[in-house]
Amino acid sequence: MVSSPNGRWRTITGATTDPRPARSRARLLEAAAALLRSGGPSAVTVDAVTRTANVARATLYRHFPSGNDLLAAAFNTLIPPSPTPPADGSLRDRLVAVVLDQAEALAQAPVVMTAMSWLTLGRDLDGLPKPRGDSAAMTTLRERIAQQYAAPFDAIFESPDAAELGEVDRSRAIAMLIGPLVLGRLSTLSDFDYRECALAAVDGFLYVQRAQHRAGAASIESAGA
Repeated sequence: MVSSPNGRWRTITGATTDPRPARSRARLLEAAAALLRSGGPSAVTVDAVTRTANVARATLYRHFPSGNDLLAAAFNTLIPPSPTPPADGSLRDRLVAVVLDQAEALAQAPVVMTAMSWLTLGRDLDGLPKPRGDSAAMTTLRERIAQQYAAPFDAIFESPDAAELGEVDRSRAIAMLIGPLVLGRLSTLSDFDYRECALAAVDGFLYVQRAQHRAGAASIESAGA
C-alpha cells in the first residue's frame, strides 16, 4: 500500500501489460512472411504488408524503424533450424549426413539462399527509408544464416573422432563442403545430383584436411629431431 496525495492509503495492484502491440507486431510479421513466401522480397511492400495485416502504417513504423528491419525479421521467421548431426557412424558418415541435410534444405526450401542474395545484392523496400549501415535485425539475420551452416559442423569437428583432422579452419571447411551445393542451387540445373555432389565434397575435404594434418605433424617432428 502507498499514501495518496490526500493522505489516504490505496492498494497498488499488479501492473498490466497491453497485449495489442505484441499482436500488431505478430500480424505484421505474419503478413510479411506470407508475402515473402509467395512473391519474394519485392512483394513485401509497405502497402501490401499493412493491407494484409490490417495494421496502420504508423503502427508498422513503431515496430520496424526501416523496411530492412521488417524484411530481415520476416526472413528470420522462415529460416529452418540447423540440422542435428547424427550421434553414430564414422566421421565421414556423419559429415555426409549433415551435408545432405543442407543440400535438401537448399533444394526444397531456398529461403536461406534468397536471404543471402537479399543481404548481398540489395535491401530496398519501397516507402520506408534506408538505414545507415546494417540494422540490428539484419545483423541478427546474418548471424542466423551463419549459424544455420556452422552449428552442425561445429558439433562434428569438436567431437573426439575429429581429432585425426587436426585444427580445422571452420570457414574454409564450410566453403569446401557447402560451396559446391550452393553453386549447384544457383545453377538451376534440373538434373543436378545433390547426393553425388555432397559425397564428392566430403571426400575431397577429408582428403585435403588429413593430408595437411599429416604434413603439419611431420614438419613438427622434423623440427624437433
